[in-house]
Amino acid sequence: MWWFDSGRVCLDLVATGASAAEQLDGAGRLRQWLVGAGLVPPGTPLDEVGAEWVGRFTELRGHVAQLVYGPETADGPALERVNALAAAAPPAPQAVRDADGGLVRALSGAPECGALLAAVARDAVELLTDPAARSRLRQCEGDSCRRLFLDTSRGRRRRWCSSEVCGNRERVARHRRRRVAVGANAKKFGKR
Repeated sequence: MWWFDSGRVCLDLVATGASAAEQLDGAGRLRQWLVGAGLVPPGTPLDEVGAEWVGRFTELRGHVAQLVYGPETADGPALERVNALAAAAPPAPQAVRDADGGLVRALSGAPECGALLAAVARDAVELLTDPAARSRLRQCEGDSCRRLFLDTSRGRRRRWCSSEVCGNRERVARHRRRRVAVGANAKKFGKR
């Protein structure tokens, strides 16, 4: 299951390495991710997506992860590779009419792997070079979750990558702990 609420497409790519359920483990999964992340509009033909694309996106994910988890200690090759990918032109959007006559986004040509990688790499460069955005970068407080997200909440109090997933797990665990504590206190004082 994919969810895209980290606040940045580069962080959403890094999240694809967070759990087995979210892996980019094949061309079909990468196609789903590209549409879900908004890199290509729904309905865009993605016939060219294959194992090579998966490998290239997985490689970029590793480099971006190195940079966002430890930008001060990331090695030169990760930064060099992200910068090199960011130098390419991202896909060009255009407005077209849909069947109902409304304007929708489409790509001006068939999506190319290098152009889509450039869009993600540019997003990473923008995040890494923007002190205000970097100051809002947080790691999820959920048990065993390493996802990163931008905290754009009021008061900068967001704790989880997803309130519906990690936040819900934490609330359920807290509720269970309270019930156990109440039960233990009831036994201790002879009440049922």
